[in-house]
Amino acid sequence: MKIGSVELPTPFAIAPMAGMTDTAFRRLVKRQGGCGLVVTEMVSSEGLVRGIDRTLEYAEYTEEERPVSIQIFGGDPGTMATAARIVQDMGADLVDVNMGCPVPKIAKHHAGCSLMREPAHAAEIVASMAKAVSIPVTVKMRAGWTDADRNAPTVARMVEDAGAAAVAVHGRTAAQSYSGSSDWRLIEQIAEDLTIPVFGSGDCIEPEAVVSRWHAGVEGVLVGRGVLRNPWILAQAMDLAAGKRPRRVTLAERGRFLLEYIELLRDETVDAPGFRHMATSIPRTGTERLTAVGHDRWVINKIRALGSWYTKGLDTGSQLRAAINSAETVGSLRDLIEAFFLATPAVVS
Repeated sequence: MKIGSVELPTPFAIAPMAGMTDTAFRRLVKRQGGCGLVVTEMVSSEGLVRGIDRTLEYAEYTEEERPVSIQIFGGDPGTMATAARIVQDMGADLVDVNMGCPVPKIAKHHAGCSLMREPAHAAEIVASMAKAVSIPVTVKMRAGWTDADRNAPTVARMVEDAGAAAVAVHGRTAAQSYSGSSDWRLIEQIAEDLTIPVFGSGDCIEPEAVVSRWHAGVEGVLVGRGVLRNPWILAQAMDLAAGKRPRRVTLAERGRFLLEYIELLRDETVDAPGFRHMATSIPRTGTERLTAVGHDRWVINKIRALGSWYTKGLDTGSQLRAAINSAETVGSLRDLIEAFFLATPAVVS
């Protein structure tokens, strides 16, 4: 499939998830196969324009991840257009507008899903960005702000007219957050109405669900929490789409994934080899770096966050989760992972 001039090798993608889908995680999922597009964690347009180091780090990626989309959020058309130019300057393949985040601290700044409450303003933002850059501008939205205002079909048509090259729809409202279920009938209606590609999102926890949703009429599927539980889900979905049995993943493979994730996180800084996508035309602030101790604490917290998803469905997974949450050093984390995943006979998940 194509988004504008960008060709995707598969129709399945990693959804952006704040605090979770960092470049190390995206690289590892990409290595398993089946991933046609990665989308960064959401990045503040204000932070990009002001050149804040932490914001720039959220936007970082490596060549291995291509094609890659950098997702930005904000409510000012001019700032969003300038941020889109920075994203283009960083060499990203696409720039995505976050119109789906339901978190109040984002919504109160007239960004995220709150933009769906002002469709004309949302379309103005997309039009400003589309005029400012040559790379495709895409939009990720929800079904609406509340159940009484499920206006995604209207907003989707308006952003398409404003110049969006693709739309992704999570079938829950902002009021639902992540409760209830994703409305795939609404998503399929939007896919039928638009001429640009439409991605659907929500409740794809198993590879069979990814493929069945794709067959139902959308051009692509964004997978979020399903990837956190099973980084092989996109590869397994492609197996199914090709008429094959989905590959089986051993317990040892799951353990090696976590160990490799730890090593990538420990080695990761914006100055590390492979990070080449820093815009040079913007000011830089906040240049302080984490100490070694602080960096290890960050790695531990990242593994704890992933562990809450990654251990679901595993025998004695709750015990492993508790042990991970009690680990105080990277070394003890490695020992836990090796003991649980690698020191027992291979078990298929």
